[in-house]
Amino acid sequence: MALARAATLLVAFAATRAYAADIGYLASPGVDANEFPSPQRPVARIVSPRRSAEARRDALNEAGQIARLLELKPGMTVGDIGAGSGYHTVRLSHLVGPAGSVVAQDVRRDYLIELARRTELLKLTNVKFALGEPHDPRLPASSLDAAILVHMYHEIAQPYAFLYNLTPALKRGARVGIVDLELPTSEHGTPIELLRCELTAVGYRAVATYKLAGGGGYLAVFSPPEGAGRKSPRDIVACGDRAGTR
Repeated sequence: MALARAATLLVAFAATRAYAADIGYLASPGVDANEFPSPQRPVARIVSPRRSAEARRDALNEAGQIARLLELKPGMTVGDIGAGSGYHTVRLSHLVGPAGSVVAQDVRRDYLIELARRTELLKLTNVKFALGEPHDPRLPASSLDAAILVHMYHEIAQPYAFLYNLTPALKRGARVGIVDLELPTSEHGTPIELLRCELTAVGYRAVATYKLAGGGGYLAVFSPPEGAGRKSPRDIVACGDRAGTR
């Protein structure tokens, strides 16, 4: 029994090392965080790779609502930013199909390693993994048709730098969908007024905001800055608290 357990642990360790070797940055560094203002409100700690039970999220059709409102379609390449345990990554993989792909991005390598194991067990072959930094998602230029940030925006330590460095990865006409709760950032939400202010400060344009069913919060859709709409990092002015600590 002891030998069998030891063998199992050895295999698991070897598999973990193999997954870790395959997970890294997909692009060169963007603009350094020191070029941007820091957020003038609390940043929530990353406490878990999952928000709640997947069965409950399925019952509320969370993934379906987001896909419909963002008009996600087969053949697209979609970034799951802050992918965590991969709830959306797995569902997006099925949605975009073999002609599309999902880029699961996170700043936690251990989360991505676990997600890589999950996608292998599920035989999902259209998922890529991207390690990021708190100020930079480190994604290839013009690689995404859309990006989703679900219940994680309040955990981004350097939002102005992160949003600025995300912009080059978005194709022309791409959409960014952010899901969060109408709560202070210290309580793992982002007031919609604060969210709009921070994205607008970087040059993103608000497209629409939707209320998600079952207390799932809101989905705010933005288009990224293009051409003259892309500000210099030094021209970005941090928003005030805007109820972020209430």
